[in-house]
Amino acid sequence: MTELTGTNYQLPNLPYAYNALEPIISEKIMKLHHLKHHQAYVDNLNTALGKYHQAESKKDVGAVADMIALQQAIKFNGGGHINHSFFWTILAPVSTGGTLSQSSELLEMIVRDFGSFEEFKKKLTDACVGIQGSGWGWLGYNKNLKRLELSTTANQDPLSAQGLTPILGVDVWEHAYYFDYENRRKEYVEKIWQIFNWKAIEEKFDKAIL
Repeated sequence: MTELTGTNYQLPNLPYAYNALEPIISEKIMKLHHLKHHQAYVDNLNTALGKYHQAESKKDVGAVADMIALQQAIKFNGGGHINHSFFWTILAPVSTGGTLSQSSELLEMIVRDFGSFEEFKKKLTDACVGIQGSGWGWLGYNKNLKRLELSTTANQDPLSAQGLTPILGVDVWEHAYYFDYENRRKEYVEKIWQIFNWKAIEEKFDKAIL
């Protein structure tokens, strides 16, 4: 999903129209989220990386402090780009998102690791609602233990930093829902299940377990 032009990261196109996720997520939210917030992560990442490479090229001890100082900006904005690029691909209009196949290996593993799909849905929803401040709720795959795990990350930290491969993620930053749901995060999280692209999610799972 991430694209490079020279050394600059680019904002990816959405795989659907800005109004395609209505009424769950409004066109207003999607334009703000994609064109403003995600674009800002991309722009700030490119700026930070440019400064980092300039410092690195100096090859002196003094430049190391500059490189260290830039790492937080790279982490935050790079994580924002990674997370959002992933997030757009696992959403789809209500009419086309489909449902998780009853014969899928993903469902089989969800039942094995969480007891049932409904229990998994409840646990992930509760985890998302319970995040203090801004962050993400995730279903990830642990390659070492060969199992699914639920996790949360603060701010824009990517799930890969925890050693997990993302399968499904929910953005619970206020900019993802506030115009539509105000402070009703739980309502937003409960409704977003209606627009998950289960075909795409299964494809990500299939790649993760290889």
